[in-house]
Amino acid sequence: MIVDIYQVDAFSASLFQGNPAGVCISASMLDEATMLAIAEEMAVSETAFLALDTMSLRWFTPKVEVALCGHGTLATAHILAERGDVKIGDNVTFYTQSGPLDVTIQREGIAMAFPVPELTEITPNPSRLEGLGLRGSDIRTSYSFGEKELLVVDSEDAVKALSPDFAALNTHPGRGVVVTAASSDNTVDIVSRYFAPWVGVNEDPVTGSAHCALAVYWSQALSKKQLIGYQASARGGCIKMTLSEDHVLLQGQAVTVFSGKLDLSKT
Repeated sequence: MIVDIYQVDAFSASLFQGNPAGVCISASMLDEATMLAIAEEMAVSETAFLALDTMSLRWFTPKVEVALCGHGTLATAHILAERGDVKIGDNVTFYTQSGPLDVTIQREGIAMAFPVPELTEITPNPSRLEGLGLRGSDIRTSYSFGEKELLVVDSEDAVKALSPDFAALNTHPGRGVVVTAASSDNTVDIVSRYFAPWVGVNEDPVTGSAHCALAVYWSQALSKKQLIGYQASARGGCIKMTLSEDHVLLQGQAVTVFSGKLDLSKT
């Protein structure tokens, strides 16, 4: 079987910025072992797998399947537009573990309607804080959303200065943690970084799904329904967020790094 495979820099309009995603498009869904092997081979934070017969979309890190991936969804929609399968103004629905995801192809990028996560206030785990290089006094407030955590700190500088001990973080169960603060830049509302060594991604460059939780928290904290977030990883990237009652709209751009054919008969 020959399948189309791509690498895309998502949440960026320039090469070598934003979040790299693999995109694998096949006539029907591949088996899980093959998808995981391809994700390991691509060696980026997530690889998206789209089956054209059902428009089913799945995402794998090099270690595990994930239920929701913003930059992988953006990358997939971008490739469909670039191939000519969809055009500007078209709406596309992907069927995923997190339910149907509606995507709109816009002239200046891709808009994705994602579920609104529920935030539950928690007391942060002291061992996790230590692994992140934080103290309890550094945390303004903290929440869980699904299996992940959101930690709010006082300053943008504190977010940018983080240098986690990933080996220490891995000694305790976890899934992902986003650390965030208000931005000091008047063109951006918030900054964040996202760490997920538990699923094989020490630091994710730009994390769409985390921005759904960030939109919920910061919309209330800043009394704004529309927000611009900057993820302050080494590669960096911006996401526009709009919170409504039934979804978080994430908007961003993407650029294709390379495209090719994968011959699965050689496996």
